[in-house]
Amino acid sequence: MQTHSSGHRSATTTTAALTAAVALALTLTACTSSPGPAGTGDDSAASLSHIHGLGARGDTLYVATHEGLRTAGADGRPVPVGDRRDDFMGFTVTASGTFLASGHPAPGSGGPADLGLIASTDSGRSWQEKSLGGEVDFHSLDSAPDSTVYGYDSANGLLRVSPDGVRWEERAALRAHDIAVSPATPGTVLATTETGVVRSTDGGRTFTPASGQVLAYVSWAAPDALFGVDPSGVLFRGADGGGSWTRVAAVPGGAPQALTAVDARRLLVATQDGVYESRDAGGRFERRMAVTSGEGGH
Repeated sequence: MQTHSSGHRSATTTTAALTAAVALALTLTACTSSPGPAGTGDDSAASLSHIHGLGARGDTLYVATHEGLRTAGADGRPVPVGDRRDDFMGFTVTASGTFLASGHPAPGSGGPADLGLIASTDSGRSWQEKSLGGEVDFHSLDSAPDSTVYGYDSANGLLRVSPDGVRWEERAALRAHDIAVSPATPGTVLATTETGVVRSTDGGRTFTPASGQVLAYVSWAAPDALFGVDPSGVLFRGADGGGSWTRVAAVPGGAPQALTAVDARRLLVATQDGVYESRDAGGRFERRMAVTSGEGGH
C-alpha cells in the first residue's frame, strides 16, 4: 500500500490531487441544489438515489436520501423508514443511538425551507425538532462522545457547535464538504476542503492544514479507525490525527456519495451504483443495496 503524507509528492500524485480537488470543488458547488419532488408509491420504495448519509444500529443499515430514510428489506430492496420523506442532507447516528438529521422538508409538507436539527430516538420512525428550524441546513453532522454536536452550515459556510443540540455557538468560517469529530480527543475535528483535509484542535474555532490529501468524506469511529474516501472513490486510512493517509483500496461503483465508519473494521460507503459494506477495514466490499441513479452526494 502507498502512504500519502504532507511531505513531498511525485508529479503523478500531485496531478491526481489536483484532479480530485477540481472534482470536490464541483461537488461543493452542487451542494446548493434544491430537492426534487418527493417519491410516492411503490417506485419510491423500490429505488435508491441521492444519498446523503449512512448509519447503522446493530446489523441494520440506514440510508439518508433525498426522499427520507431507507433501510434494506429482506430482499435487499430499499424500504422507507417512518412517514417523513424529507430531504435529509445531513445525517448521523450518535454513540447513544439517537439519529440526528437536517435538510429540507418534503415538497408540500409545509413548514420552513430548512429543518434545522431534528432528532429521532426510535431509529427514524418519528422525528422531533431540536433547534434552528427555518434557520439552518446542515450538510454534515457528527457528535463527540460527550454528546457535543458539530454541524456544518453549508449556506453560511460556518461550523456550528452545540453541547446539547439546542444551544449553538458559531465557530470557524470555512468552505467544507464533510466533517469528522475525534472519538477520543475532545475538541479535535477534521474537515474536507478543496485543498485537503484541515484540522482543528480547539473545537472548530480555528483550523490548520493537516494533510494535502484531498478527500470528499471522512469518518472517525475509534482512535485507530479514521477513514476517508477521495472524490474518485479511493478509500484511505488516516493516522496521526489526519496528518497522513494510507491508500487502502478503490471502493466499487465509482464516485462516493457518503461514508460512515461504524467501527475499526466495519465501513459503509455509498457510491454511484450501490451502498457497500466492508467488514475488514476496506479489504473487501459487498454491495448491500443497489443505487439506481448516479446523481447525488451532498
